[in-house]
Amino acid sequence: MPEKRQRALGRAIAQGHHGTMTWLERTLARRRSPEALWPQARSAISLSMNYGPVGDPLARLTNRECGMISAYAQGDDYHDLVKGRLKQLAQWLGARTDAAVKVFVDTAPLMEKPLAQQAGLGWQGKHTNLVSRRHGSWLFLGVILTDLPLPPDAHETDHCGGCRRCLDICPTDAFPAPYRLDARRCISYLTIEHAGPIPLALRAPMGNRIYGCDDCLAVCPWNKFASVATEARLHAREELASPPLDDLADLDDRRFRALFRKSPVKRIGRDRFVRNVLIAIGNSRERRLAATARRRLDDASPLVRGAAVWASVQLFEPAAMRRLAAAARERDVTVRREWALVNRATTPP
Repeated sequence: MPEKRQRALGRAIAQGHHGTMTWLERTLARRRSPEALWPQARSAISLSMNYGPVGDPLARLTNRECGMISAYAQGDDYHDLVKGRLKQLAQWLGARTDAAVKVFVDTAPLMEKPLAQQAGLGWQGKHTNLVSRRHGSWLFLGVILTDLPLPPDAHETDHCGGCRRCLDICPTDAFPAPYRLDARRCISYLTIEHAGPIPLALRAPMGNRIYGCDDCLAVCPWNKFASVATEARLHAREELASPPLDDLADLDDRRFRALFRKSPVKRIGRDRFVRNVLIAIGNSRERRLAATARRRLDDASPLVRGAAVWASVQLFEPAAMRRLAAAARERDVTVRREWALVNRATTPP
C-alpha cells in the first residue's frame, strides 16, 4: 500500500475525522497492507461494478416534500450482489489454479480505493472516492486476495487537475482540504453511521437527504462518460426513488423492514432512519407536514422524539410551539435538551 495513503489515514484518525467509527482506529495496523489481514496473500485482484443512476441525483434536492436516498441504496444491497459475483470468479480461479482465495466487499480492514488505483481501475479524487475515466464516480469496489503471485497492472494516475467542484458543492463543508474528508461533517456519515442526535449546526444543510449524499459524486465532470448501470438489481425501486416524507415518518419497525428488505438502508434501523426523515421534514418548511412531526413527539424512541421537537420548531407557529413545550413531560436528557431550545428559537429578539 502506498505510504502516502497510509499516512493520510493515520493523520485523519489522529485528528478525529473518523468520528464514532472506532473500528477504523482499532484496525489501522491491519489496513496497512493485505498481508496484514492475510499473511498468505500474494496478489490482490481489484474489481468494480458500475451503478450509474438514471438522471442527475442533484435534481431531486428541489423536491423538499420527498426524501433523497443515495443512488447506491435505491436498489438491492450491493454487498450481496458484488460478493456473489466475486465468489463466482474466485471459485473459477481456485479451480483453474488450485490457489487459495478470499473475497471482500467493504466488510474487512482493506483499503479498497488505493488497491483499485494500483490496479488501474481509477484514482482517488479530491472527494476521496474512486473516479474512473469510463464510469465517473459511480463504482462499487470488491477485492479478491489470493496466494497466487500475479503480474501487477499499471496503476492509474490522478486526473482531477485544478477542478474542485466536489469540494465546493459540499453543503456541510466536510472537506478540510482536497483529498481529505472530515466524516463528522459528512451527510453520509451523519445519516448512516452517526447514532445520536444530528449536531444542531448541520441539520439545515442536510436538506431532504435522508440516507447518504451524492452531491460530491454527482457534480464530478468525469460523469459525462458514465453510463446507467446494466445490472437491473441496482436500478432504483420506484418506491425509493422519491418517497414522500410523511409516509416515511409514520413507518413502524415492521413496515420499515418490509420497505427496505434487501436494501442497505435496513441496517441503520427504523429509529435512526426516522430521525433523518424528521430533519428533512423540518427543512421542508411545508406547514402541512407539521402534523406529521407532531405525531412523532410521542414516539417510543428518544432519538425520534428529539428530532421531532426540532422539526416541529421549524413548522409550528412560535406560540403554538411554546404551548407544546409547556405541556411536555420528557424524562430523556437528550430530548429535554431539544425542548430547552424551544423558547430560545421561538422568543422574538
